[in-house]
Formats: sequence, structure tokens, C-alpha cells
Amino acid sequence: MSVREVIVEADGGSRGNPGTAGYGAVVFDADRVGVLAERKEALGVATNNVAEYRGLIAGLEAAAELGARVVTVRMDSKLVVEQMSGRWKVKHAAMIPLADRARRLAAGFDRVTYRWIPRAENSHADRLANEAMDDAGLIEEVHEAVAATSADAPRQGSGPGTSGTTPSGAGEQVPATTAAARADPAADSRSAAARLSGSPGWTGATGRPTRFLLLRHGQTELSVQRRYSGRGNPPLTAVGREQAARAAKMLAAKGDISAVVTSPLGRARETAEATAAALGLETRVVEGLTETDFGDWEGLTFREAAERDPDLHARWLGDPSLPAPGGESFDEVRERVEAVRRDLVARYPGANIVVVSHVTPIKTLLQLALGVGPSLLYRLHLDLASLSLAEFYPDGGSSVRLVNDTSYL
Repeated sequence: MSVREVIVEADGGSRGNPGTAGYGAVVFDADRVGVLAERKEALGVATNNVAEYRGLIAGLEAAAELGARVVTVRMDSKLVVEQMSGRWKVKHAAMIPLADRARRLAAGFDRVTYRWIPRAENSHADRLANEAMDDAGLIEEVHEAVAATSADAPRQGSGPGTSGTTPSGAGEQVPATTAAARADPAADSRSAAARLSGSPGWTGATGRPTRFLLLRHGQTELSVQRRYSGRGNPPLTAVGREQAARAAKMLAAKGDISAVVTSPLGRARETAEATAAALGLETRVVEGLTETDFGDWEGLTFREAAERDPDLHARWLGDPSLPAPGGESFDEVRERVEAVRRDLVARYPGANIVVVSHVTPIKTLLQLALGVGPSLLYRLHLDLASLSLAEFYPDGGSSVRLVNDTSYL
């Protein structure tokens, strides 16, 4: 879907300031009639201003994913509107990186204007922000119940090797009830947690997950030569097309796949189209799944980039906040990939979806599923046309079931 002009409304809140915080953002069409996208997220403990900026960033990211070129931002935060309009300076240290991120996003459009509106006119985004804060409370209650269960003496089926659950379809699990649990004096509280979760395995994740089958694109000439290949658009080689065909055959045999989404870059789209054809589905292009912009290092080998910018390249390898010269940082990639993840989980609840992308976005999705730091980006290897599998649950839980499978090639 691509639209030229949109309206973004965003809001954020903090119950305690600082306290439990969350944001909401909605993208309307130019007539403010149709809702094109929604975003909301609990932020843990944060201030109102941080939450409001995060809402703005999420709204701009959603507008970019829709292909918008002209954006009108409407918010009831005087601070954010005046700072983003350039009339007020950004002085608070916590606001500077957020404002900078919002400005970089805004620079990607042809025009962005900011307008202050009364809170009453921002009710849609306000509702989403409050839902995010409400969700944070419910999730915390469930996690506390699960933590109380984990604190008890170990029982059969409570560890990672034996989850105490029985598979019942893709990703769905049914709790096993034991005599020991029925006799436990804390059974009532654990039973309440189980009713909330619908899947009280040892991880505590709740509900049926959206399962991401993460497929890296096939071989290109740049990948053969081990060169930085970001926003350039090299086609698949003959080997790459064969890899795509084999991956498609494997995924078609699995079945029960609801959608195929892909990066906009040609090498990913060609790989995705092979899978979609085998499954009888259409491909959906998602801008946020594109590879990292390596800027001036595009097309260079690792050694060539290190020789060109030795100090920057060395620091870049250990600092995800540093962008490549003229490109983007891994932190920026994470922000857009996280927005894509939220959108896909909301769009395909409980479904299996094929996500065709590149090394950095796939590693980032695995990083998000594992809840680990950026070191994973530098230590995990992903082969061409490899398959990984991550699950994201409706309560915010997640898991990784498979990494870098190439057995079908």
C-alpha cells in the first residue's frame, strides 16, 4: 500500500511522571477518515515527554512504511510540536537523541508540518497510549504469577527440556495438569495465571504466537565477493535463484502459512516471489525490512572499508549507535524493524508468516525474540537462503526455535 499524503496523530503518557509509560500513534488518510495504521507500546518507566516523542517516532515510521511523502503531525504536546518546528531548543539530555531520531525520519519525507491540537482532538492516539499503559499492568501481573510459580520447588515438566505442555497445532499449546499441581497450596494462583496465558509452558509466554519464518535472500554477486550489500540492488545469481526455489519447495511442503512479506530490494523480492508462488499467495512489500544503509561502504569488502575509515570502522563494529558514513546505524535499523515486528504481530495474530529479508533485519528480529543485547549482531552467522524461526506472543513474550537452517539447500 502506498499513499502520498497522511495525517499522523501521536500521544504518550506516564502514570507518575516518571512512571508506567506508553505511547500511541495513528496514521489517517489525508481526509482524516480512514485509519491506515496504528502503533502502541508500553515503555516501562519513563516520563511523559519521552513517551510523547516515542509516539511521534512510531507515527513517522508507520507513515514511511506506507510510502507517504507529505505528513501533517497533530499532537497535544506543546513541547514536542514547538521543538520539532524549530521554535524551541531541545535542552533535556533524554530528549536530544529522540528529537534527532524524529528529525532524521522527517527528513525522509517531502514535507512534514507540525500542529498543536487540544487533548480532546487527540482522543484516538490518547486511547492507544492508555491501552499500552493498561497492557503493561496486565503483563506485569501475569509475569509476577509466573515468577511465583517458578520460585516453588521444581516439578516434573517445569524445565526447558520438558515444558509440561502438549502441542496442539502450530505454536499453540495446552496445559498439562498433574496431581502434584492440584495438591499444591498455591495452585489457585497458578491456575489463574494459566487462564490468563493459555500456554503456561516453562517460559511463561501467553496465547498463540505469530510465528516468523525468517528467510534470507539467495546469492548475489556482491555476496559471493563478500562485499557490503545494503541498499544497492544486485540481482540473484543462477545459484541464488536455485536457492530460492529450494527454499520455496521446503516452505510449501510445510504448509499452514498465511502470508509472505518481503523487503523491497530486488534480491529479497525475487526470493519471496518464489515462495509465494509455491504457496499460492501474494507477496507484501514492507519497507522496514530493507537492509542496513551502509552508505559510503556500499560495495566495499570488509578490508576495503577498514582501510578507508580505520578508526570509524573499528568503533562501528562495537557500537550499534554509530552509522556507517552516509548511512544508518544498527540502532536505527532496530527501531524500524521493531515497528515492523509490532505491525506484523497485530496484522497476523497467531499465524505463520514467511519474512524474507537480509542479514541485519533477520538478526535484529532474532535479537528482539531473545531479548539480548547488540553483541548478537556481531557474533551470529546467517547463510544465504537460510531459515530461522522466531515466535512473538500477544503478551509480549517471545522465543527462538531455529537459527540458520540450510538443510534443504
